[in-house]
Amino acid sequence: MHVNSNHRHRSLPPIRYLLVLLLFVMSAVAFLDRTNISVAGIDISREYAIDNTHLGWVFSAFLVGYAIFQVPTGLLARRIGPRYVLSLGIAWCSVFAALTALVPPTLRDALPVLVLVRFGLGVGEATMYPAASQFVERWFPVGERGKANGLVFAGVGIGAGLTPPIVTAIILRHGWRAAFWFSATIDAVVSLVWYLAARDNPAQHPFVGEAEKALIGGEQNQSNPSIVRSEPPRDAKRSIPWTKIFTSKDVFSLTLSYFAFVYVAWIFFAWFYIYMAQVRGLNLKTSAIFSMLPFIAMTIGCLGGGTVSDWIASRFGLRAGRCLLPALSLGLTAILLVTGSRAHSVATAGVTLACGAGVLYISQSGFWAVSADIAGENVGVVSAIMNMGGQLGGACSASLTPLIAAHIGWEMSFVAAASISALGAGGWLIIDPMKNCNAAGTD
Repeated sequence: MHVNSNHRHRSLPPIRYLLVLLLFVMSAVAFLDRTNISVAGIDISREYAIDNTHLGWVFSAFLVGYAIFQVPTGLLARRIGPRYVLSLGIAWCSVFAALTALVPPTLRDALPVLVLVRFGLGVGEATMYPAASQFVERWFPVGERGKANGLVFAGVGIGAGLTPPIVTAIILRHGWRAAFWFSATIDAVVSLVWYLAARDNPAQHPFVGEAEKALIGGEQNQSNPSIVRSEPPRDAKRSIPWTKIFTSKDVFSLTLSYFAFVYVAWIFFAWFYIYMAQVRGLNLKTSAIFSMLPFIAMTIGCLGGGTVSDWIASRFGLRAGRCLLPALSLGLTAILLVTGSRAHSVATAGVTLACGAGVLYISQSGFWAVSADIAGENVGVVSAIMNMGGQLGGACSASLTPLIAAHIGWEMSFVAAASISALGAGGWLIIDPMKNCNAAGTD
């Protein structure tokens, strides 16, 4: 019987990669939840008589809820583990996706209701990436974290990229509410699958063989031996070194740079579909096709960026692999945003801006890999602080982009984003992934 069990383990692919592929799917579903409203936004605006500026408030409400609950969900993931936190978080999202569809069409003042519902959705989605980052820290050796985070965040591009054609098709046939019922159903299924398939660390999973445990534990067990045993990690029982975290220039710079990253990203998540339809004059179906391009590019950027980051780090050092690549990608993104927004041809503008989104996402895995590098078992907390700063950037983008466009034109909305992206690139010159803000004592 023992021999058969070992044989079963050897015949399976590495369980950590099967689970990170499931996180890829969950990441895609998360971005279906958060970007479906940008596609449905035209119909929602018409039904409830909401202009673009006020629709931006609805978009921002999600991001405010998402940002506020980053640190609490990071603490929760550290304390009880990513399995339960993600299962509960996605189930919560299912409820609030359904509530969006239930806002009555005859409601005279729907704006505050939509704001509250989207805030609630943001609270649920706040679990996604702090818990995923905690999972990667526990399940992957340092040399594989760039690739693993690249896979997780490739789901961003896939989910956001498939949203425009899928949601447009649903809306054209069944109305915008059906798109949210679709999201609610997908959320419920994914939540259940993750709960059944995942475990909080390798030792708890029945299909992880001794060889995989040894590989995962080989780089980790000097600082955290319990990662390859069945008990909870020791660090989960320690107090968190808050002073070291909040006085770390690396955490501060990482958070400010992620503010810039997410500010730029949310122009695509919230406004690119509407921009192509209203400003560039495309019909809904054509706008949906063009709106896929940035997210396809994001997927390629995520996968390529994570792999290249690990490759550079293994040959030229961790700082070169983790910091140089994001700095270059954010700088080049700034150039592409300005160039694309000024292009006269619709096709040229769409492709150039899409390339900007793809280049931006080359840096994505670097943020999350560095948060694990500098934080260790406290990665759920540090990545949550970083992501909170990022989502505040997204909230600013969702509201400021249409405001700037209304007063001085859409081109200046992209120029403002380019300037912020350039500042984000500069932040990476300060960061040193070799400095551990979790070392030497606790608070």
